[in-house]
Amino acid sequence: MNEQLQDRLNKIPDIVLSEDFLKKKGLGGDLSFWIFDYAPEHELQVREYTAFLGNLLCTKHSHLNVVSINLLEDMVAYLKERKLLDRAFDLQKKKGDEALLKALLGPLHMDKFVPFLLKHHNINNQDLVLLSGVGSVWPLLRAHNLLNSLHADLGHVPLVLFYPGQYTGKDLTLFNRIPSNNYYRAFKLVSE
Repeated sequence: MNEQLQDRLNKIPDIVLSEDFLKKKGLGGDLSFWIFDYAPEHELQVREYTAFLGNLLCTKHSHLNVVSINLLEDMVAYLKERKLLDRAFDLQKKKGDEALLKALLGPLHMDKFVPFLLKHHNINNQDLVLLSGVGSVWPLLRAHNLLNSLHADLGHVPLVLFYPGQYTGKDLTLFNRIPSNNYYRAFKLVSE
């Protein structure tokens, strides 16, 4: 376990449970989107913590409506609902990753996937959204595209994205190797 990362993770409950955070005070009208970035080699530690955090918030703070979204689980559920999952597996086996990526560009477009997330999790009635699994769905889904698509529908709900890479306050670099080449306006949840 990485102690420095654990110290940062342990600060999250106090931050997200504060009235200022939940009521979006001090943001100057900006979206309440937050990014917790971490070194990708610590993915398992963060997964364990996000499960703990979700349980903590749901059991000890049941007055809050908190949803934890794992993008991989939701992408699978979405493809199943659209009856595309088995076909996607078959296509990947027969024609490879590139063919699969090309075939899923349309079905996984944010104009289709984001409405699924909103409805599936009743996001508009939540007090807090925790979003993880970014690394597991890349390159099928991209964090900056997802955040950009969510902001119109989710600007009133605080969202925390757990990001395996680096966020500078302007740029996202997945796995500390793949720059998004897109500016994204969010706040860093806990600095290093």
